[in-house]
Amino acid sequence: MSQVLVLNCGSSSVKWRRYDGDRALDHGLVERIGEPGGGPKDHTAAVRQILAGLDLTGLAAIGHRVVHGGRTFSAPVLIDDAVLAAIKNLVPLAPLHNPANLAGIEVARAALPDVPQVAVFDTAFHHTLPDAGATYAIDRDTAERYGIRRYGFHGTSHAYVSRRTAELLGRPYEQVNTITLHLGNGASACAVENGRSVATSMGMSPLEGLVMGTRSGDIDPTVIFHLRREGGLSVDDIDDLLNHRSGLLGLTGVNDMREVLERRAAGDPAAALAFDVYCRRITGYVGAYYALLGRVDAITFTAGVGEHAAPVRAAALAGLGRLGISVDDARNDGDGDRLISPDGAEVSVCVIRTDEEREIARQTRDVVGAA
Repeated sequence: MSQVLVLNCGSSSVKWRRYDGDRALDHGLVERIGEPGGGPKDHTAAVRQILAGLDLTGLAAIGHRVVHGGRTFSAPVLIDDAVLAAIKNLVPLAPLHNPANLAGIEVARAALPDVPQVAVFDTAFHHTLPDAGATYAIDRDTAERYGIRRYGFHGTSHAYVSRRTAELLGRPYEQVNTITLHLGNGASACAVENGRSVATSMGMSPLEGLVMGTRSGDIDPTVIFHLRREGGLSVDDIDDLLNHRSGLLGLTGVNDMREVLERRAAGDPAAALAFDVYCRRITGYVGAYYALLGRVDAITFTAGVGEHAAPVRAAALAGLGRLGISVDDARNDGDGDRLISPDGAEVSVCVIRTDEEREIARQTRDVVGAA
């Protein structure tokens, strides 16, 4: 097949990239969707704008990122009316993201009805989680009724980066155990055992797990009850607090790790504490996933912070020498996909640029080629 167009609709943006085979042809980004004085009024307008500006001659398929596939979708699927309806039914699990994803699908189907369209789900890579890793210890009937379980996210990134790690090591993907650390404004960890996700830090929603740009990550649920009873905050207020006013932003007033590092270097105690909290959480997950896997061949950092913040990588893995994990300072300060562990290290430490759109294109080609 020839060209594949990937549409990655976020909550306030749309990224697109076009591929011919594995070769990226062109790309673009529409931002500030729906914001006053910003971009298009909604995702429907944004995707229409993108398609109107492209020569779509020779387009063989369109791959759509869909954030939440629930328990319904465990792999990418060719989109038809039934698939579209099922994605709509999952909106309560991802109210900020699935509607944007649906808008992109509906516009593209209307504009190009004869072009196959494929949904690639962030959650699908984590369908291999064992029951013990996906189950929360609450009443079983309640969990079943409301779909409460660990779904995990950033699946396309963890899939791409873990596969690329095996390539970097020159080993078969199915024989490598990797801990992947996707550290961006959203952040998650994943334990990948022989090509299969067996543990991941995000849960029913992207709120659980690591400290993020604006999300708290792991927190005692009693905090929620306390804020409701003692502070009089509404459920929506608490939701906004934990998702949009916590993490680095809550601790420092900024959600960009670059600014946190600058302020830490200048002696700002709030930035220093935020850095320590952020890195300590990563260290804890690395240790936990090491124990779950039993053998770790590589730890890989990716996404904006993971790829560019050398101090975070060094601090997050400091003190783990007894586990065969260490970082070479000179290599840590380099650029590009590379090993940053010393020669002969028991556990390889890698930095790899994630490419979710390339992974979506690959999965789209696989689905259309098999149809």
